[in-house]
Amino acid sequence: MDPTLKTKTISAIKRAIPTLSPRLKTVAKYIVDNPSDFGLDPIRETARKCGVSTYTLVRMAEKMDFDGYDELREPFRHALVSGTEMVQRLDWVENLRDGGPLGQVQAEASVNTLAIVQRSLERQPQNVMEDAARTLLGARNVYLTAVRASYALAYYFHYVGRMALPSLQLIPRHMNSAIDELNHANERDVMIAITFTPYSRETIEACKFARNRGVKLVMLSDSDVISSDFTADVTLVASQISTHHFGCYTGAMAILENLLALLVRLGGAEATERIKSYEDLRRDNNAYWIAQKKH
Repeated sequence: MDPTLKTKTISAIKRAIPTLSPRLKTVAKYIVDNPSDFGLDPIRETARKCGVSTYTLVRMAEKMDFDGYDELREPFRHALVSGTEMVQRLDWVENLRDGGPLGQVQAEASVNTLAIVQRSLERQPQNVMEDAARTLLGARNVYLTAVRASYALAYYFHYVGRMALPSLQLIPRHMNSAIDELNHANERDVMIAITFTPYSRETIEACKFARNRGVKLVMLSDSDVISSDFTADVTLVASQISTHHFGCYTGAMAILENLLALLVRLGGAEATERIKSYEDLRRDNNAYWIAQKKH
């Protein structure tokens, strides 16, 4: 089988999305966002995850000119490198499985977490990550925006990242909106937007506003198919499927950690010295708790 067929199929699905019915768009987006799971899961499980019928999946295959569902899925099965297979045989996971119902829940969540990290990192080509880091370092201002659960990721990235990237600004500030903070932004600036399904209206509106101002856009999300109103310059896609009701953010955090590593390395001696100055400042001002020695 042609090893590039999976990539060709994903590209064809992306091109077809504007012409699809709402249910077929749901299927198309799921395939694009979760190619490993699509190749791994049986048709009923994929239908459950998409929230559609198995008949809809068959219609998707026909729409993409495949003879059947299995033919549509085959390139993904052929290219599959399952993170789940890597972690299922770990002894400590098996010990959890033997611990009763709650142990099984913890085991499945652990396997999923490790798989999410691998799947997210393996989807980041070196040239894309490097392009993102150099884009940030070359900007006059780097705005960073996210809300609700994604805000925790943004807060951490800002707290650590500003030591290597002094132009980094977490918006909105002082109860404003992100758009307020972008009032004077232009093509010399970059915005990082973090959002996951269901996408935040505030974040999407900020992306649209930023692009209209000529601001470069780097997105961290669970898909590169988000809105037809704008296109990001760089999209970092993190898998987010979880074993519980809420999304799993470990993959997104892993991508941010990789991006931080690149920023520190590309920042060179200046970034290293800046980080040291922060550490010296905190130590000199007793920012860290130190246990008292017992006499």
